[in-house]
Amino acid sequence: MTELLNGFLSGSAAWGVMLTLAAFALGTLINRATGKAIFNPLLLGSIFVIILLSMLNIPYADYKASASPVNYLLLPATISLAIPLYEKWDLLKENAAAIIAGISVGTLVSLGSALALALALGLTREQYATLLPKSVTTAISMDVAAELGGIAALTGAIVILTGIAGNLLAESVCKWFHITDPIAKGVGIGTSAHAVGTSKALQMGEVEGAMSGLSIAVAGVLTAVLCPFFVGLIH
Repeated sequence: MTELLNGFLSGSAAWGVMLTLAAFALGTLINRATGKAIFNPLLLGSIFVIILLSMLNIPYADYKASASPVNYLLLPATISLAIPLYEKWDLLKENAAAIIAGISVGTLVSLGSALALALALGLTREQYATLLPKSVTTAISMDVAAELGGIAALTGAIVILTGIAGNLLAESVCKWFHITDPIAKGVGIGTSAHAVGTSKALQMGEVEGAMSGLSIAVAGVLTAVLCPFFVGLIH
């Protein structure tokens, strides 16, 4: 049975895409059925794919090649987050200084925390470069990590985990620290948890989603510019 299924998969050019979408759809159904934030569709979908690949002894390289169309759609999907931002353009202009300041501080905190972890744990330069761009979307972080000498594939995994953590904790953190302003919520979520966190911000409100979408882009640019300086702090 396993050999038959492997033969089918190897003969299908798009099996990786179908598997990815099916795993995510199943994760979404479980999330809606349970109503628990911990059952994040992205997390569950990743687990389902890992289990299936392991059971069938399918090399990750084969899955990655077959699922590559999903990666191609990642950047357009990120750019599409500008739509709610356009709808809130007047609000952005009125609060531009505060928004840019918030994103800048958030980016510095993200990079600084990675530096602190690297020093505390004695990470190598390669490991540090892999961890450094953890809070920006994979469309940017993986390229940045590769340019700095990090492991791009591992950076992608760290970015996903960061986003899932932000998605799960966003509402709780806002409650704990009494953050009620929708602009502040959106900036905080987008800067720290990129597109995965933005999906939560969009659920919280239109303003939160718009500001989170803007934060992804600005934080991504700032991270790409500042990472070479920060990575040079560890030899």
